[in-house]
Amino acid sequence: MKDAVKEWKSGSFRPVYVLYGKDRYRMRQFVQQLTEKLLPEDERELGIVKYDMSETPVEEAVAEADTLPFFASRKLVLVRDQSVLAAAASAKEGGKIDHQTNALIDYINRPNETSVLVFQVHAEKLDERRKVVKLLKDKDALLAFAELSENELLAWTMRRAEEQGRRMRKEAAELLLARTGTNMQQLAHEVDKLCLHAGEGGAIDEQTVETLIASTVEEDVFALIDAMASLQVERALKLYGELLLRREEPIKIAALIARQLRIMLQVKELEQHGYSPQQMAGQIGLHPYAVKLAAEKGRRFTVPVLGKHLSRIAELDYKMKTGQVDKTLGLELFLLSLAA
Repeated sequence: MKDAVKEWKSGSFRPVYVLYGKDRYRMRQFVQQLTEKLLPEDERELGIVKYDMSETPVEEAVAEADTLPFFASRKLVLVRDQSVLAAAASAKEGGKIDHQTNALIDYINRPNETSVLVFQVHAEKLDERRKVVKLLKDKDALLAFAELSENELLAWTMRRAEEQGRRMRKEAAELLLARTGTNMQQLAHEVDKLCLHAGEGGAIDEQTVETLIASTVEEDVFALIDAMASLQVERALKLYGELLLRREEPIKIAALIARQLRIMLQVKELEQHGYSPQQMAGQIGLHPYAVKLAAEKGRRFTVPVLGKHLSRIAELDYKMKTGQVDKTLGLELFLLSLAA
C-alpha cells in the first residue's frame, strides 16, 4: 500500500488494483486517497463508475474500463466483488451471474492507459487457483488489508490524535479500544471527538476517555464477570444495578455473560493446544484484541469451572424465559454464585 501511495505522488498509477481483506475502513481510505490523486474534484461525477459483481457480469466493468473517459481526463472504475476473485468459502454473492473472466485477463494484459480499475474484494482470501488471480499477482496488483493487530491499532489511534496536534497516552488508547471495539470507523470518530475536546496541543488521558466515551454493555458485562471472579461482590452488584438503570434486560445481560464465558472457555481450550492469539482469533471469529482480553479475564477461571458456569447460566436462561424464576433476582443470585 505504501508503495502505491508513493507512486501516486509522482503521478504514476497502476492500471488495476485488487484490494482484499477484512479491514474495510482502510480499504475505503485507500480508494478515497486514490480518487483525490487521480481526478480533480470537478471531474469526479463523470470520471467515477461503480459496479457490483453480484448484479453485473465482470465483462461489463472491463468494457467500461476499456472505453475512453467522457468529459474527464481519466476514468476510475470501482468494482465491489465477492464472487469473481474471492476464495470459494467467501464467494457467497453473484453465484447466478456467469462472469467471463477471460475478458478481464485480456484487459489486464492490455489495459487502457486512461483508466484505473479497482476491485474491492470483501473477503479474507483470494482464490489463488484461478488464472486471473495468478496473473494479477504477477502484475503486482494485489493489496491486502488485513485487520490490524492490537499494537498496530493502538499506534494508529495515537497517531491519528498526533496528526491533529494532540497527544494521546497509551493507557487512554487502550481504554478507548476496550470501550469502542476494533471497528476503525467508530475508532476514528471517537478519536476525533476526543481531539475536539482536548483542543490544539492538548492531551488525552484515561480520565478524558472515561468521561467522554460511554462504556458498552459488553464492556460492563466483562467488568461484571471480572469483579465476581475477583470476589469484588459490591462492585459487581453496583455494575449490575447500573445496567438495570439503563433499562438493560436481565435476559440480554445473561446472554452476554454466557457469550463472554463461552469465549473464555474456547480461548483456554485453544491455549492448551498451543494456538497463538492470531490463530485463536481465526478459529473463534474475533479480532485478536478481543481474544487477548478474553485470555486475560479467563485466567481467573479453570476450564471445568467455566463449563459449570455456562451450564448453570443456560439453565437460568431457560427458567427466566419460562417464568420459573424472577429475572432480576435470578441473575443476581447467579452473579453471587460466581464469587462463591
